[in-house]
Amino acid sequence: MAYAVILSGGKQFRVTTGQVVRIPTIQKEVGSNVELEALTVSDGSNIQIGTPVLDQKVKGTIVEHGRGEKVIVFKFKRRKQFKRKQGHRQGFTAVRIDSLA
Repeated sequence: MAYAVILSGGKQFRVTTGQVVRIPTIQKEVGSNVELEALTVSDGSNIQIGTPVLDQKVKGTIVEHGRGEKVIVFKFKRRKQFKRKQGHRQGFTAVRIDSLA
């Protein structure tokens, strides 16, 4: 099975052709094409590993932009009447992988 490991937003994702993956926000329009850096590409039997990246680019199409689920950050100190509640929603861009090379 062919797959690639891509780098986006300081994070690594293992992707295959046709997969929709949520990566950190990219400032491009929905429907536009995007090229992502490939760290590793495998065609099933051969594996190419970059140092740190390969010359090949993984091509995809932006499907949507959005925000993930809310994460609650709750801080407290016992017996001191100190409580703080804060929420956070991380933005994402959904990308459909079109080709691995």
